[in-house]
Amino acid sequence: MRRKKEFETILQTLQAALYTTDAEGRISFYNEAAAELWGVRPELGKDRFCGSWKLYWPDGTSPPHDECPMAISLKEKRAIAGMEAAAERPDGHRVPFLAFPTPLFDEAGELTGAVNLLVDITGRKIADETAQRLAAIVESSDDAILSKDLNGIITSWNNGAERLYGYKAHEVIGQPVTVLMPSDRQDEEPRILARIRRGERIDHYETVRQHKDGTLIDISLTVSPIRNAQGRIVGASKIARNITERKQAQEQQRLLLREMNHRVKNLFTLSSSLVTLSARSAGSTEELISGVRERFAALAQAHSLTLPQMWDATAGGEGQTTLHALIRSILLPFEEDRDNGEPRAVITGPDLPLSGTAVTNFALLLHEFATNAAKYGALSAARGCVDITCREDGGQFVLTWRERGGPPVESEPADEGFGTLLMRATLGPLGGRITRDWSPEGLMIMLSVARDQAIAR
Repeated sequence: MRRKKEFETILQTLQAALYTTDAEGRISFYNEAAAELWGVRPELGKDRFCGSWKLYWPDGTSPPHDECPMAISLKEKRAIAGMEAAAERPDGHRVPFLAFPTPLFDEAGELTGAVNLLVDITGRKIADETAQRLAAIVESSDDAILSKDLNGIITSWNNGAERLYGYKAHEVIGQPVTVLMPSDRQDEEPRILARIRRGERIDHYETVRQHKDGTLIDISLTVSPIRNAQGRIVGASKIARNITERKQAQEQQRLLLREMNHRVKNLFTLSSSLVTLSARSAGSTEELISGVRERFAALAQAHSLTLPQMWDATAGGEGQTTLHALIRSILLPFEEDRDNGEPRAVITGPDLPLSGTAVTNFALLLHEFATNAAKYGALSAARGCVDITCREDGGQFVLTWRERGGPPVESEPADEGFGTLLMRATLGPLGGRITRDWSPEGLMIMLSVARDQAIAR
């Protein structure tokens, strides 16, 4: 009896929940840890198999106590290693645990009872659920999230990475991360790994990576060390965000600022040209003032057509025009009847409906044509004129700008100016191309664009 008391005292000191039963399953002993897990204190010698108020299997079903792990162990006279269940306390809180019931036998081999060890796995369950939530967040992220070891070998790959880079997980896991790097960026990886080994974090590093199809992608990269349970760095996690559209927007903004600077400089030259044109036909000071005022107003109207916000799709029908109307608006500041009574600019051929960014792109191109003609070409001379011919050629719409009566053209410019760069940048969204012929009689420009990319929608 004394040794039994000593044994029970030792069991009471254990942090693990433990209890015993007789051969019939009646509870004969339990320690404080078991009472804490159950939330109740069973009646010794009366309550059977398990001291909890209710039991639940992992699938949510609730078995009677005579089907619990301890009851199975006694019935089948075998030990059970780690059967999972949950004990519900009277307050409704459930404690998940693993049961390790072991039957006890006397010297004759007769069953005398059993002992059961209950291991609270609440912490593990929380960790598992947290890991599952984190995994779900990673998989559903729009950003590319991957991990690699300290040798730069890819060890995990989310759906965002598949969308960004084009590779499926089985194609890249186990491969070096340099497969994502263009040939001229291969030297980045050793530097990144060196910083990770030092425990450094790399935030919002902007670089370029390569899609499976070879396309280059502008990305913002964040790289963080991964540590094991002992705190040792064993790898790195990478989060990559596609910033291609942002880069393109920044480039467009830079181009617009350069274009604005270019245009402001041209305004001084244009102002002088407009005054000269007005003076040629003015019979009095009043007529000169009126002519200059009208031409400057037309110039302002032409400039407004090159502002994207004026043609935003949210403005409804106000954002639509036609190519012929746009040409007339752009050329209006330079319009002046020649001595023979003919207009300075003549437009022939089919018209083309325009809307949205097509208006802006065409306006920038035509404004550049007209500006150069007023500074150096046909529109700088009293008898100069421009013939503008439009025609359709399959899916292409072709505009020919031909200058006549201006100063003789001596040669093609040796260097490309900003105007040439602007033309190239503007032609891209229109799916077009441009050729120029500097003949002695006058400059001829042929502009060809994809019709379906320019028409109003």
